[in-house]
Amino acid sequence: MKKYILPALKLTVVMIVLLALVYPALIAAVGKAAPGAGKGETVVVNGKVVGYALIGQKFTDDKYFQGRPSAVDYNAAGSAGSNKGPSNPDYLKVVQERIDSFLVHNPGVKKEEIPAELVTASGSGLDPDLSPAAAKIQVKRIAAIRKLDEAKLTALVEQHIQKPFLGLMGPAKVNVLKLNVALDKLP
Repeated sequence: MKKYILPALKLTVVMIVLLALVYPALIAAVGKAAPGAGKGETVVVNGKVVGYALIGQKFTDDKYFQGRPSAVDYNAAGSAGSNKGPSNPDYLKVVQERIDSFLVHNPGVKKEEIPAELVTASGSGLDPDLSPAAAKIQVKRIAAIRKLDEAKLTALVEQHIQKPFLGLMGPAKVNVLKLNVALDKLP
């Protein structure tokens, strides 16, 4: 029996040291080296934090790019999706309301041109990014309201497109908060 207990105890002690001390310390060190020192990437304007780059923000004013809808009204403490399937009548009603609202605020856009991400909430309810197409479809509205050249606004969107990691992993995306901050800086 001693033959089995002693090695088991030694292995247990080694694993406790590795998994309870070494691994957490290593992960904490990696976090400290990340942008924001492990506290998240804040977006600062004029010395004031206006939001976090990795958490979706609520933009309702038509002069801004609007992000993906949130089932939790962008409340990071209650991050969740709606948990309603694509055939649920309540879900379909909410999506149709979002489509109707988008069409009212973006005249000239046809229903079939609206990217799905602009009318459907994400699984977390906190997506900070849009596809380039979802950002570009809003250019005409924002250009008209801000009296900007559409080409200049499209170029701004292009500058904020984040390419897939290593050109392979994930889709191209645009961070809505960073784009709106840059939009406010335009002359």
